[in-house]
Amino acid sequence: HGRTSKNILFIVALSFAYFSKALSGTYMKSAITQIERRFDLSSSLIGLIDGSFEMGNLLFLAVVSHFGAKLHRPKLIAVGCFLMAVGSFLTGLPHFFMGRYTFDTVIQGSMNDSVYCVPVCLCMIPSVDCVRDSSSHMWIYVFLGNAVRGIGETPVTPLGISYIDDFAKAENSAFYIACLQTITLLGPMFGFLLGSLCASLYVDIGYVDLETVTITPKDARWVGAWWLGFLVSSVIMLLSGIPFWFLPRSLPKQGEESKLPPSTPTQDGTENSDATSHQAMTLAEIAKGFIPSLKKLLSTPAYFLLLCGSLLKFNSFIGLLTFKAKYMEQQFGQSAARANFLIGVLNLPVVAVGIFLGGLLMKRYKLGVVSGAQLSFVTSFMAYLLLLLQFGTKCDNVQVAGLTVSYNGTPGVVYNGNLWSECNRDCSCLAGEWDPVCSDNGITYTSPCLAGCSSSTGYGKNTVFHNCSCVLSSSAPEGSMSVILGQCPRSRECSRSFTSYMAVSVLSSFINSLGTTPGYMVIIRCIKPELKSLALGIQTLVMRTLGGIPAPVYFGALIDSTCLRWGIKKCGGRGAFHCVCGLVPMCACVCVCVHTLRCV
Repeated sequence: HGRTSKNILFIVALSFAYFSKALSGTYMKSAITQIERRFDLSSSLIGLIDGSFEMGNLLFLAVVSHFGAKLHRPKLIAVGCFLMAVGSFLTGLPHFFMGRYTFDTVIQGSMNDSVYCVPVCLCMIPSVDCVRDSSSHMWIYVFLGNAVRGIGETPVTPLGISYIDDFAKAENSAFYIACLQTITLLGPMFGFLLGSLCASLYVDIGYVDLETVTITPKDARWVGAWWLGFLVSSVIMLLSGIPFWFLPRSLPKQGEESKLPPSTPTQDGTENSDATSHQAMTLAEIAKGFIPSLKKLLSTPAYFLLLCGSLLKFNSFIGLLTFKAKYMEQQFGQSAARANFLIGVLNLPVVAVGIFLGGLLMKRYKLGVVSGAQLSFVTSFMAYLLLLLQFGTKCDNVQVAGLTVSYNGTPGVVYNGNLWSECNRDCSCLAGEWDPVCSDNGITYTSPCLAGCSSSTGYGKNTVFHNCSCVLSSSAPEGSMSVILGQCPRSRECSRSFTSYMAVSVLSSFINSLGTTPGYMVIIRCIKPELKSLALGIQTLVMRTLGGIPAPVYFGALIDSTCLRWGIKKCGGRGAFHCVCGLVPMCACVCVCVHTLRCV
């Protein structure tokens, strides 16, 4: 009964550790756009920061997978949880040293009318001295914190899975791992929900009067409380490592406990039997067998082919997961909070159900290596075919005067280097302004000044701009020469397209997840038992080296390459870009990228 309770304790503890690391990892994905805005970074650089987790992980993964199998696996997992907690805390720490977040706006903090279009000579570049922000390189701490979290995650997966497979019966191992992965998927679900909550809170909540904040979560300049989720995940990670300190080095195989001689207590109070205890090997003896074990592993054809297939699949998965919320913001006009919420409550639960059912199918029908591989292939191929339907779910470009439509309302990408027209040529506007306003004709203008507005009434978010000469020139309803703050909302057709997109996304996620557990078990079963830990470690190492690191970078670079107009930093150089639907302030762009992404 004591050994059975320790079996259960390990599975529960490992499930909580998986939950914690998944929550922390997916929260990082959900906070990508918030970090991008706060630190004024490009998509390719934020992809590199996201890939720092894989960099830290691969530094120690192969060594830990090989040496860890010979050492005290539960205690190594406990140390890993502690390092992940430190990494998450370090990631959120820069917020407390960066000062208050500021954004450019023409809104005045008074109730009086303000003049925005003044007929004087143009001043394209403000004559202000360059004062470099002391916090401009604080993103390095985010990079380092994410890398430390990657180092801490190293022992959890390979050592945890091999520990379960060592004590579980062959027919129970797949079911245990399926349960483990199902519980693990609660982590991403709560991670995205936490990301949704934090994205809806202003970055400096508790430090500023929210009544003075003139932007909303849908605004391109909004930055949520990205730092808060990292502190929460750090505490959870710290708690998840505690149970592993009280578990033995190894457990007997299920069904063979009665064959073992009575156990005797060791000096540290833990039970140890003759069948499960073995003399500790020196590091030199362990290292001597590493290269031969690696050669034997890579010379297994089935393992090598599965490794290549997993690598291709992992590249697409990481690119999708990293920028899915951003794609939903740009293509369908969703806020970051809503995008993260929908991923958390729609996509991830069906993935959890699919993984559980896949493990249940393996157990119910006793599927072997070949049958498991066939099931994994069929489900992956069907999910791929479904994803092709997403090319038909898109929204038209947002109508932005001077970018996607002319000032008289003629459609088409018309950006040619300036945003000027006859209606605003005499206005003293800055070309880099980004403070969008919406007119009744559905056209968005990049600022009240470039809309030709000469006066305003109201206060804060309720400000209304009047006498806008460019609105009159674009065939507005008679008598309507006013604009309101914010970008014009998307059309009803766009909302219907978004519903179709989410339906296809959820269905393909479910079908693809059915083959996850069979594919995982095929890798374990096609190699010799003594190579299991090394096989799982090498698989993770290869996927993260050739998939986890480059995928966010080249997906981000692809998005960057679609920007037609970049903002300029205070001290020169290209700043971060955003689309009208919202990433980083001070730039407007037109994007055409993944899944026919077309947005401003």
